[in-house]
Amino acid sequence: MAFARTCAVALVGVEGVVVEVQADLEPGVAAFSLVGLADKSLSESRDRVRAAVINSGAQWPQKKLTVGLSPAAVPKCGSGFDLAVACSVLAAAERIDPRVIADVMMIGELGLDGRVRPVRGVLPAVLTAVDAGYRQVVVPEQTAAEAALVPDVAGLGGRSLRQLIAVLADEPVPEEPEPDEAGGPFVAPGPGWGLPQSGGLFFPVAGEHPPDLAEVAGQRLARRALEVAAAGRHHLLLKGAPGAGKTMLAERLPGLLPPLTTQEALEVTAVHSVGGSLPPGRPLIDRPPYCAPHHSASMASLVGGGTGLPRPGAMSLAHHGVLFLDEAAEMSGQVLDALRQPLESGQVVVARAAGVVRMPARVLLVLATNPCPCGRHGAPAGDCECLPSTVRRYRARLSGPLLDRVDLRVPVEPVSRAELITGGGGGEPTAVVAERVRAARDRSLARYARTPWRTNAEVPGHELRTRWCPEPGALLRAELDMERGLLTARGLDRVLRVAWTVADLAGHDRPTASDVDAALELRTGLRRGAGVAGSLP
Repeated sequence: MAFARTCAVALVGVEGVVVEVQADLEPGVAAFSLVGLADKSLSESRDRVRAAVINSGAQWPQKKLTVGLSPAAVPKCGSGFDLAVACSVLAAAERIDPRVIADVMMIGELGLDGRVRPVRGVLPAVLTAVDAGYRQVVVPEQTAAEAALVPDVAGLGGRSLRQLIAVLADEPVPEEPEPDEAGGPFVAPGPGWGLPQSGGLFFPVAGEHPPDLAEVAGQRLARRALEVAAAGRHHLLLKGAPGAGKTMLAERLPGLLPPLTTQEALEVTAVHSVGGSLPPGRPLIDRPPYCAPHHSASMASLVGGGTGLPRPGAMSLAHHGVLFLDEAAEMSGQVLDALRQPLESGQVVVARAAGVVRMPARVLLVLATNPCPCGRHGAPAGDCECLPSTVRRYRARLSGPLLDRVDLRVPVEPVSRAELITGGGGGEPTAVVAERVRAARDRSLARYARTPWRTNAEVPGHELRTRWCPEPGALLRAELDMERGLLTARGLDRVLRVAWTVADLAGHDRPTASDVDAALELRTGLRRGAGVAGSLP
């Protein structure tokens, strides 16, 4: 009997489980059995691996072969196990020393000609390997830069199974043609036979320049709301007629957000790696992502789902970034209400028969909607032809519980001819506003230095009322609004969070009455005292 083992990773959402790939050869009729709760694509690896081994110049063992994937109770899917299966079979057949691959993590798909092809989720798979104590990984060459983002790991970017066999057997490495996809060079064997210790090296890639806020004509209140949303990570509703600039404003919000921290960048990149949306040539996403699904998006595409184990949806792809839902009132009410729990918890929990998947979803939500189906309700011309009942049904598609979780609700008025002709009336560019946002974020980070929170939107309301309370009497108008039914208890907490952000932008040590009035105006649309214009710089 001949036996060998190596390791791979089974991804469940963006979390990984280490899978031991075991190969056993016994005398008997030649057969190939694959056990361990494999899906259809993984079961087909028997044919892919056999063809790849033969076309790589190695001999396929003519014995009874059993490959086991342990733990057997964990569902396994995808073609990323091909490389581990092939190497364990070759080690059991003594083509490779079994001791060499015993503590190596192998991730990659095999073509019938023996080429190593890229797969989704390399970054979270390598992170799982490191957490489990593995320090040597083999990945497809095209994803070598992605794997090199993980510190304290030696990796090998493989181009073909033939080259990998030569490396593992300590033989001369044959030449292979360049892969079709862009990737790093194949690394010849050396100390650690892999990529150099990355030490968390980030590969700088020139990103696209975001659109500038100075291009927006007029919209002073909406611009201020955008600044507050970016400084405190508050959800935002833009309501106005078609062509008023709602989409323009939302597209410029990511440019106001600070760059991602190292940990945030790894989390975002891992989600995009699993979702298969990692931009070519960009192993690391270091800027807040922006995701704007169509208003006909299904629930699975928005919050995550699909056949078998769910995949990340738009909410997870926008993790630590902006999720923009244009024409929100045209979306299914059931789909919109599915956002309510993730907005509170910062993660999506999807339960399926195959298992429960948790995916990160800490987003800054921006909703944009027209006032009515024709978009002319309340316009100065007064030419709206929608019936009152039609307008009520249209607005009811955004449910009260969902809107209660939206901190800022501002009207976007049509731009005047004078503002449009003069180029926006000298509005501030993105760089100037982003600097104020960064300063406000620094103030909140210093305040919450010994807490798990980073922005005002994350802090529980009772903490802001007791531990970091506003000035005496500052909440008087907000409390009166709550008594009159204009605010819920959750709404009062969110007003206080926005007030802290307004105070951070204005440089106040704690919210004043004018800061709370500005927060109330941004939430209810009712002007109080100095209002937004008097409370923000």
